[in-house]
Amino acid sequence: MTDAPQITDSHCHLDFPDFDGELEAVIDRAKSAGVTRMVTICTKLRNEPQVRAIAEAHDPVFYAAGTHPMSAADEPLVSVEDLVALAKHPKFVGIGESGLDYHYTADSKAIQQESLLVHIEAARQTGLPLIIHARAADEDMAQILSSEFAKGAYSCVMHCYCSGPDLAKRCLDLGFYLSMSGIATFKNSQEVRDIFAAAPIDRILVETDAPYLAPTPHRGKRNEPAYTAHTARMGAELFGLPYADFAAQTQRNFERLFSKATPKAAAA
Repeated sequence: MTDAPQITDSHCHLDFPDFDGELEAVIDRAKSAGVTRMVTICTKLRNEPQVRAIAEAHDPVFYAAGTHPMSAADEPLVSVEDLVALAKHPKFVGIGESGLDYHYTADSKAIQQESLLVHIEAARQTGLPLIIHARAADEDMAQILSSEFAKGAYSCVMHCYCSGPDLAKRCLDLGFYLSMSGIATFKNSQEVRDIFAAAPIDRILVETDAPYLAPTPHRGKRNEPAYTAHTARMGAELFGLPYADFAAQTQRNFERLFSKATPKAAAA
């Protein structure tokens, strides 16, 4: 046990080879830092069995699965039925990550959009939150999320938010959540900090996206769930709150959105 305020790493990738042979130690360090839950994300459905096994083997770990937009052109198109079936697992708590990434993979935008629509429908049918990756695609992302929401409501988190203020406003207006990553701690990320500071505090999550995007003071090194605490401390500073109060707020936010990962749901 630890006296550190409890927080949740709402998005990490514990199945990546960066953690091979160290997963037990990584999870223990997370617990020591107050990170009592982790959501590990499967980005290619052919890897879902390995990701599920990690969640099954570790009480603090939950999981989500989908097709990452940068892989959409190389992976079979997922079906709504496949995602709905996976969602029956007691530790499966979210749909994705899906989304749009035109920075490196703009040539596959058509299949990315098709895949995103599948994930949105699965989120509607399951009632689980949609986990969105958005990069260099703000206009299309805002249009698709808004038009699809008008056809039928669903919940959503914009993971590792570092897009522009207009997309953030559109998402917040739909009742969606923004997740703060280590990017918010970087010196050159003032616009990102401004976006979070202007958002409703009851719509903020924290994450690592480990093994990527380690926050200051670990920037440039492998990221891991324990470092969620550094990002959360930046969040507390942005909102002018004691760290414990901000951490508690993000816990309430997480449990509202990822209701299947609450202690009550886990005990059911």
